[in-house]
Amino acid sequence: MSKDLVTYPPLDTPKALAEDVWIVDSGPLKAMGVIPLPVRMTILRLADKSLLIHSPTRYSVDLHKEIERLGPIRHFVAPNIAHWTYLEEWQRHVPQATTWAAPGLGQRAQVKKSVVRLDHDLSSRSPAAWADEIDQVAVPGIGGFCEICFYHRPSGTLILTDLVQNLEPRKLPGLFRGMARVAGVVAPAGKAPIYLRAIVRLKGRAAKEAGRRLVAFNPATVIFAHGRPFDQNASEQLKRSLSWLL
Repeated sequence: MSKDLVTYPPLDTPKALAEDVWIVDSGPLKAMGVIPLPVRMTILRLADKSLLIHSPTRYSVDLHKEIERLGPIRHFVAPNIAHWTYLEEWQRHVPQATTWAAPGLGQRAQVKKSVVRLDHDLSSRSPAAWADEIDQVAVPGIGGFCEICFYHRPSGTLILTDLVQNLEPRKLPGLFRGMARVAGVVAPAGKAPIYLRAIVRLKGRAAKEAGRRLVAFNPATVIFAHGRPFDQNASEQLKRSLSWLL
């Protein structure tokens, strides 16, 4: 299957989503080594005109140049334990940027073996660098899982990573469509994969409260790393997708 059918072209180029918000679609990745998945990073331009790069995707010189036209890159964000693997190359080309990471990421064996630099841990409290514009919610799970979610107040955009996956069946090879349906990650109201729902649910009240905070934002748009964003009736779609947690 062509990568253009699995993903959301044009790839590896910034696409405006809202004022001061861009997405970069890329991929496909191979989940579990076999399942092709689209992947996405998000770019936010802060009030000081600097850029925050959320969940960086694969690096290219052309993409770097396009992003720099939007503003200087000051921040990289690794929002959970799975979305950090492209950081190394971005850091090599933008060494002056600060890297913010989900708590616990630095203790993972793969990260320790790498040369990735993690400067600060994130939490439910936004750092001063963007506290006036972005709210954060830490969604905890067992086994060291934590996903940091971002709400960009000026645009009403909620940025998740794996807490929602919304894969379109037409973009999946036939062999994997049934698997995606069983996992509950199929559009129009995808969810977190079954294993991730279990990991988060086991955190009980803290996880449920985090889910309630996300829904309370009443976002105009919800974007995430894998699949079609919620760009219509986003708040209602988010409620359905997080019903397992609420």
